[in-house]
Amino acid sequence: MTEITPCVVYTNVFLHRLLDDGAAPTTRAERREQAMLRAQAASMCGTCPLLATCLTDAVTRFDVAGFVAGTTRRQRQEIRTRLGIEVSQEDLDAMAGVSAGRQFDRHEIHRLRTANPNLPLSMIAAKIGCSVSTVKRHLRRIEQEGGLPHRAERPRVNAERVLAVAADVRRGSQPGAAA
Repeated sequence: MTEITPCVVYTNVFLHRLLDDGAAPTTRAERREQAMLRAQAASMCGTCPLLATCLTDAVTRFDVAGFVAGTTRRQRQEIRTRLGIEVSQEDLDAMAGVSAGRQFDRHEIHRLRTANPNLPLSMIAAKIGCSVSTVKRHLRRIEQEGGLPHRAERPRVNAERVLAVAADVRRGSQPGAAA
């Protein structure tokens, strides 16, 4: 049986408006309430069996909003900076099928085509969120230029490293400073 996590059970805490990114309490009472909510959420996250996975995903795979895995969005960005990780925000326009005037990642188009040589271009276009003609244009340009230059490999980061850096960020220590 799957264990239900605190963030699912206590949505009144985790989805509270004062835990939103950029929430600015206007009164002393709201500042106290925000501090209490953060402490309560952090405590619940600290006992969650999925903490390592949740934090690692929130740092390395998704640019999520709000209070997640005991961290704020600002803290997760600091963790990414220290680990040398970049995560792009979800492309909601592409998910909704909006593509007018947008630039597309040639590397991703090429990667999908190379990984799926028998996949129709229309399926690749659908995955990218562009037209078939855009896919064809990028593939032609790549071929004319003799292939793609290699992109730098993204650093591989394990959960233990993410948790260690997160602990430093929460304590407010500087990178490389002795603890």
